[in-house]
Amino acid sequence: MKTFRAAAVLILVVVCLGALFAPALAPFPYDRQFRDAPAAPPGGRFLLGADDIGRDRFSRLLYATRTSIVLAPAAAAVSVILALLVAAFSASVKPLRPVISVFTTICLALPWIFLFIILRAELPVDTGPVITVLLTFGLMGVAGWVWPARVFSASIVRMERSGWMLQSRAAGIPGWRIALVHAWPHLRATAIAQFRVLVPAYILAEASLGLLGLGVAEPLPSWGNLLGDLTRPDLVRANPWTLAPLILLMIVMISLEVLQTGPIPAGEID
Repeated sequence: MKTFRAAAVLILVVVCLGALFAPALAPFPYDRQFRDAPAAPPGGRFLLGADDIGRDRFSRLLYATRTSIVLAPAAAAVSVILALLVAAFSASVKPLRPVISVFTTICLALPWIFLFIILRAELPVDTGPVITVLLTFGLMGVAGWVWPARVFSASIVRMERSGWMLQSRAAGIPGWRIALVHAWPHLRATAIAQFRVLVPAYILAEASLGLLGLGVAEPLPSWGNLLGDLTRPDLVRANPWTLAPLILLMIVMISLEVLQTGPIPAGEID
């Protein structure tokens, strides 16, 4: 298992470095068009060929990886922070716990995909890619707090019944100190675990939204809009190198799953 974990870490490091240094590694800008080479096959000029309008697929794959790999963890961090704030508020204002619980249940039941559809429908056709990036990952971050908040709230309720919490209150320790010095170390491992679960979930969510045309807008590439070629089976059969984004996505997701299933260090167990 250690060998698989080491291989997964190595793969993720290589992918992340390639994403971060995409401007230096990419042979061409992601939006540069070579009108003399539409749908060109792989060769010395284009490592993975060119798309229908003559853009280098390898360059676009590097930039797409940069978009998804960097912003998915940012969205996951937003979700975890919001979840912690909601759980902390629920713990500090006990009379409102039933209200917060009902609100969380309602948010959990909302079909967020329709919110994406409505917002994208309201955006002008010429909306810049930066706006669509912020909208896609920002909404995922804001909408994804519900499950982590439930996990954190359950952990807080369990801690409130523990002996050390009762002893701390009996000793007259201020609530803020109990939260920061005593409770947070118990929640830290849970927060890290929730973050690790959300990152691959958001990567897949962006890829799914891109396939539906609701993700990052052209010309900025992301794994989602690059996978749009998969909706054209004739193109894939004639140009199998168009599967490169899917293969890379699968490799990254498998690597993340290998790390998820690894053993938890003894120091992280409550």
